[in-house]
Amino acid sequence: MRRVRIPSGVRRWWAPLGVAVALGLVPGAAAAQLDQMLEGLTGGSAGAGLSGAKIGAGLKEALQVATEKTVSLTGKTDGYFTNQAIKILMPERLRTFESGLRAVGYGSQIDELVLGMNRAAERAAPQAKQIFFDAIGGMSFDDARKILNGGDTAATQYFKAKTTPRLTTAFRPVVEQSMSQVGVSRQYKDLVSRFDAIPFAKSHAFDLDGYVVDKGLGGLFVVLGEQEKQIRTNPAARATDLLKEVFKR
Repeated sequence: MRRVRIPSGVRRWWAPLGVAVALGLVPGAAAAQLDQMLEGLTGGSAGAGLSGAKIGAGLKEALQVATEKTVSLTGKTDGYFTNQAIKILMPERLRTFESGLRAVGYGSQIDELVLGMNRAAERAAPQAKQIFFDAIGGMSFDDARKILNGGDTAATQYFKAKTTPRLTTAFRPVVEQSMSQVGVSRQYKDLVSRFDAIPFAKSHAFDLDGYVVDKGLGGLFVVLGEQEKQIRTNPAARATDLLKEVFKR
């Protein structure tokens, strides 16, 4: 069986119209039309090699592989803390607070606080896997068309728009529990009181848990964007036989 050479225009999108076929979301005649559209996108040669449905299944699998890899990279010890691109630092609003405490000998406590925030995000990251999978299943015809015409991180932007509310809801209790268990919240309150004891210093109320949730989600999408680019451009990132076949250059 001759393999199809997928044009760059098709390789650039992750959730094509064929995803709907693979998911069983489009019945009968519509599915056939979708198959024909995919054949057109591949230069009309899919019938001699890969079917549109198989291409759709491969691209659906690409989404699953990328999201699973994203969760595995972030949802482990040091998944955030040692990745400088997503490491959660003290909030900018608290940089004066941080500098003041470091100046009077509380640098190690600040470092522990930063570590605790990253550990909380790492514990929350696995909550994203099923939410991402649900977003794949809920992808519409129009969603696929927009991703097709989008840029290098079009699929990541789709996930960001579709999953952020659910992810925020899922992350918040995990972060709060983690911050409490490792003493981050207590430590933060203690540091605030010490800072307030410094002459002329005054801290401001700050939702540290909410900050960790926001930064945790931001880091998750940074890594997902990297995985999206890898699937498109790097053959070594195509971890399954189906991906290698569908994305063959």
